[in-house]
Amino acid sequence: MGFYDQKILPKLIAKACAAPPILKQREKVVPACEGRVLEVGMGSGINLPFYDPAKVDMVFGLEPSDAMRALAAPAAKEMPFDVEFLGLPGEEIPLDDASIDTVLLTYTLCTIPDGMKALAQMKRVLKPGGQLLFCEHGAAPDESVAKWQNRINPIWKRMLGGCNVNREIPKMIEAAGFSISDIDTMYLPQTPRFAGFNYWGQAKI
Repeated sequence: MGFYDQKILPKLIAKACAAPPILKQREKVVPACEGRVLEVGMGSGINLPFYDPAKVDMVFGLEPSDAMRALAAPAAKEMPFDVEFLGLPGEEIPLDDASIDTVLLTYTLCTIPDGMKALAQMKRVLKPGGQLLFCEHGAAPDESVAKWQNRINPIWKRMLGGCNVNREIPKMIEAAGFSISDIDTMYLPQTPRFAGFNYWGQAKI
């Protein structure tokens, strides 16, 4: 990895993922986490302040980037619950079957190279009756926006560490064997429409 990927990109992504409209979305989803939580793509730890300590036993923070884990470490130490970092990608979750109560996905599925393999791993580690909470951006329903997403995606993906703006997130979740029990969508304010169509909700197996 070059200087851009190691030094510039992690801070750029951390700043973008902490934009006010995105923080509002995180605030809607993260407090619903319960029990033993697996956060896939913990990044710089932006979600940590939004967890409800009364509902969470511990959090496994899956994050393959050394730079991102270093950014998250100070906040993790301040949490009133244990945070254990797992330095592997979403396709390789090193946890036992049916060992997790909540899997949390926030602005992560857009970037995982093999999203379907990662979702299969999330399904494997989730307990029966557990929940997958998600908040992701992806393919827009408006044809004019979708066309721009498809045009921009190759360049966007190279510049933003593999992020895709045109993935059909709900279809991916359902194709992996989850049943979506709750979902909302909107274009985020103060965000380019091609990158700002959001899905958030809950799914179960």
